[in-house]
Amino acid sequence: MGFKILSAEISHETNTFNIRPTDLQAFRDRYLLEGSAAIGAKGDKNTELAGLLDVGRAHDWDITHVISAAAGPGGRVTRMAFDALMAPLLEAAATREWDGVFLILHGAMVTEDHDDGEGEILRRLRAIVGADLPVAVTLDPHANVTSAMCDLAQILVSFTTYPHVDVRATGRRTAELLHRTMASEIRPHTLRAHRPMLEEANGGRTDIGPMIERHAMARAFEARKGVYAISINGAFPCADIAEVGPTVLIVGEDDAVPLAAMADELANDIWVRRHEVLNNYLTPTEAARIAVSWQPGSGPLVIADYADNPGSGAYGDAPALLEAMLAAGVQEACFGPLIDAEAAALLQDASLGEDVTLAIGGKTAPEFGGGPLDVTGTLMWRGDGRVVGDGPILGGQERSFGPTAVLRIAGIDVLIVSIAHQMLDLQQFRAFGIEPSAKSVVALKSMQHFRAAFAIIAGRIIVCDTGALCTTQYDLLPYQNVLRPIFPLDKDMAI
Repeated sequence: MGFKILSAEISHETNTFNIRPTDLQAFRDRYLLEGSAAIGAKGDKNTELAGLLDVGRAHDWDITHVISAAAGPGGRVTRMAFDALMAPLLEAAATREWDGVFLILHGAMVTEDHDDGEGEILRRLRAIVGADLPVAVTLDPHANVTSAMCDLAQILVSFTTYPHVDVRATGRRTAELLHRTMASEIRPHTLRAHRPMLEEANGGRTDIGPMIERHAMARAFEARKGVYAISINGAFPCADIAEVGPTVLIVGEDDAVPLAAMADELANDIWVRRHEVLNNYLTPTEAARIAVSWQPGSGPLVIADYADNPGSGAYGDAPALLEAMLAAGVQEACFGPLIDAEAAALLQDASLGEDVTLAIGGKTAPEFGGGPLDVTGTLMWRGDGRVVGDGPILGGQERSFGPTAVLRIAGIDVLIVSIAHQMLDLQQFRAFGIEPSAKSVVALKSMQHFRAAFAIIAGRIIVCDTGALCTTQYDLLPYQNVLRPIFPLDKDMAI
């Protein structure tokens, strides 16, 4: 048997403006699995764990995976939840001598007590395993990577795609670097370059725009001796913390090549091109005006409610876009998910085909995306919101919307759910009797990940800013802890 590896997954993207704390139940709602169960559920999917296991088999590693835990993006992680998730990792770390540690993190976790959640995970781990044990970490490219994270882990590697379709490949890539480090072939560290921005101007999109050129440059740099992995992180702007913002990470060895110059070249490109915009953000009224006249010969019009994306910690209950579509008379449409557990529960007691009048959405923070919408509709579906995805991101993985219902309101099928998830997969409509490819208009709550599955069926994609919690109008959000000046709150700043 080869190297002894300790691994764990603790993942959360924290929107500090979200008033709902992320507790242990929120992790159970997404997934909270002990080691063997995690391997059974995620060990052959598009996951970092699957990539780790691929490399482990190739090198005959002895892997002990102790936990896989992830909650949907939301408010700060509670102290109790954080300590509970850390316990299996810390207990295992103290039980034997390890050759290396592999951590599956997000990079944008904020807890009740720590603005740098991942930094605190690494600090607690290092207190047990010591300063020199090789530690490798996978990250989401929307990480707010801190200097402490780079000080405490030798290897930090992010996905290279957004939508994130290279998750398993990133796990493999990172695990191979860990193997080379444990075998004393390399002695890497991670260098970080940061720029004072709330996010990379295009949210880190890698399907079009400047990230294509940056990643090509990064891959060319990686061909140089002593450069092992370069990550370009667009950051997560909904975290009101000091070290928010885009970063470039280079895993390598300084004595072989000038890592800092490479990192600065990529980071400077992010800064210089900060005013570039790929998305044209429409108002709900403008989006509805396009929708009502759409001719779906080439496929449905897909409208992304960017600002109310549950995948970034928005509440997912803003009804502003739905209200505008109803006012415009949009027909043959679907809309979802609308996260409203109260309405979903009420609809469980109605009969299929029954007309129901109730208020939906807007119950958490009406100032972000509008207050409750009074509607009358026909109940088309109700039951348990279990989904097994089949698309590029979610393929083979299970998610649950909790109690779920479909209410047909004046020609729009509205998917009303209890547990927050963004739209990643066509099955998130199809499992509930909605065929999105047959609709004229598909309105969904997501920023970018939806494109991996929905771009295939779309005749056109437009993006809407409803003023919800993940709005790009950052001056509407009550930032207090970010270091000033910072772009775009301080538009005329210089560095």
